[in-house]
Amino acid sequence: MSTTADNILGRARAAGSNFWAIILAGALLVFLVNAGYSLYKSSRYSSASGAVADLQVLSQQYANLSRAAVDGKPDAFKNLKTVRDDIQKSIAEVDSRYGSEAAVSSDIARVKATWAPLAKSGDAIIGSESVLTGLSSNTDKFTARIPDLQAQLNEVVAGLSNGGAPTAQQQIAMRQIVLASGMGRRIAEIRAGGAGAPVAGNGLKQDAGLFDQIMTSLRDGGTMAAKVTTGSAVAPLNKATLMWGEMKKDLDAVLGNSSQLFAAQAASDKIGTGADKLLADSRKLFNSFTASGSLKDTHILGNVWITLLAGALAVFSLVFLLFNQYRAQAQRRAAVEELNARNQQAIMRLLDEMGSLAEGDLTVKATVTEDVTGAIADSINFAIEQLRSLVGTINVTSVQVAAGAQETQNTALNLAEAAEHQSQEITHASDRISEIATNINQVSRNSAQSAEVARKSVEIATNGAGVVRQTIQGMDNIRDQIQETSKRIKRLGESSQEIGSIVELINDISEQTNILALNASIQAASAGEAGRGFAVVADEVQRLAERASRATKRIEGLVHTIQSDTNEAVSSMEQTTTEVVRGARLAEHAGTALGEIERVSSDLAGLIEGISHSAEQQSTAASNITQTMDTIRSITAQTSQGASQTAQSIGTLAQLATDLRRSVADFKLPA
Repeated sequence: MSTTADNILGRARAAGSNFWAIILAGALLVFLVNAGYSLYKSSRYSSASGAVADLQVLSQQYANLSRAAVDGKPDAFKNLKTVRDDIQKSIAEVDSRYGSEAAVSSDIARVKATWAPLAKSGDAIIGSESVLTGLSSNTDKFTARIPDLQAQLNEVVAGLSNGGAPTAQQQIAMRQIVLASGMGRRIAEIRAGGAGAPVAGNGLKQDAGLFDQIMTSLRDGGTMAAKVTTGSAVAPLNKATLMWGEMKKDLDAVLGNSSQLFAAQAASDKIGTGADKLLADSRKLFNSFTASGSLKDTHILGNVWITLLAGALAVFSLVFLLFNQYRAQAQRRAAVEELNARNQQAIMRLLDEMGSLAEGDLTVKATVTEDVTGAIADSINFAIEQLRSLVGTINVTSVQVAAGAQETQNTALNLAEAAEHQSQEITHASDRISEIATNINQVSRNSAQSAEVARKSVEIATNGAGVVRQTIQGMDNIRDQIQETSKRIKRLGESSQEIGSIVELINDISEQTNILALNASIQAASAGEAGRGFAVVADEVQRLAERASRATKRIEGLVHTIQSDTNEAVSSMEQTTTEVVRGARLAEHAGTALGEIERVSSDLAGLIEGISHSAEQQSTAASNITQTMDTIRSITAQTSQGASQTAQSIGTLAQLATDLRRSVADFKLPA
């Protein structure tokens, strides 16, 4: 029945579909080919007109990049090559597509003619890339060093002026400054290009030769100038000469390659003029493209009649295909309704036969036919056979499970009690290990504190030993200073003795002066009026002698006092020196004792640190043991709980076995 229905449905789907499907495909193919050809022509025109529009921008870029390349900019050469290739590509593209079109052929020829010399000029500039970049570097370095050269020459002029050099020599040195500035200006004119560039090049060559001759004459002497011998001007002149020797290398490179630079500048000028003409020609060509209607055959559907015919065929083919699909759908629906009616009858028959099975009667058997329910009936019969075997097995197994569950429940209860007792013992052992770990931690902390105290003791002993050594050194210094002071005091005593001798001499002189003054007074008195003035002088001399005598007596007393104090200071210094020596000896003994204390403290600190380290290891091990015991206790608790739950589950399993046996008791099995 199923095979017959499939044949009916297949014939309904195949009727008339193939022919109209072929017609629809052919119509669509014609439509797509026509539209594709139109799009090709449209894109061809757009590409050519875009290339002409690009020429207008590229022509100006070409001129700007040529000028930058002549200036020696490295990136300009790469960009100039790219723009040159783009212009050639655009012109070639337009010429290949529309070179034979009468509307634009003359404009294309004009653009090609304008571009040809510009391309040659660009090739000439690109071919001089290494020369132009080198010249740019040479001129930049030469120009950058001109201020430094002028600064050195200014120092030469100042040295000549301060040293009184001849005026002519000073003027020649000042002329060098002007020549250096002129060379920088001429290099700028050369780089600027134009008609004055060759003239500037000749002037630069002459200025450089004159500058070099003057520098040689100033340094060695010659016809241009006398040799500079002024001391303050020689050093800056030598520096300026060395600097000029380095700059001259760059200048020689510029002068040697100036002809290529002028040729490149001329080529750039030609490009600048020709680029404007290329821009104007490109605009004319673009306007010709825009104005020419024959070139813009861009109907999106190409040949309209072909498009309409292909569209009509496609519509008719689609209508007939849809009609065939509708008719096939109606035929399939009628076949399905007939098949559903037969299947419903077979299902009702199968339900009647399965009514007893719903009441637990496993002795029934479904009728197997060729209808759609035939396979179902066969499967149901197999399921009934399996169900009979299953119910019988359940009856036997449920009894065995109930007996085994009871025995397993008793075992699980005993295991739960043992696990509970084991958990209590582990808890007690864990508490004891925790106390041990706490004590070990306390020992570790005390050891660490002791080690810290021992380290501090070592530091204090070390500091004390250092202080003692400093004290010994200070005492040695004090002893040296006391000895030096004692020597100076002794010398002071000796000097005071000499002062005493001098004072005695002065005292004798004053006494003799007093006697002489007295004799002079006597002689003046005997002279009468003529000796009165001399008598006054004699009296004054006598009074001065008396004052000198009194002063010498006071000085003598002070000298005796100083000598006495000096002797006492010397004695005190000697005693102090003795005490300092004794203190230094005691300090050395103290230093030795502190060194021994330092060594013992260091050994003690090492031992305490070892004890602390061992205690820390023991503490860590005890902590690990405590954690392990906690883990075991947790596992034991879980085991106990699991055993209890297992006993409960086994009891539930026994109850379920009983319920299972009760539930299958209603099934009726064959005898």
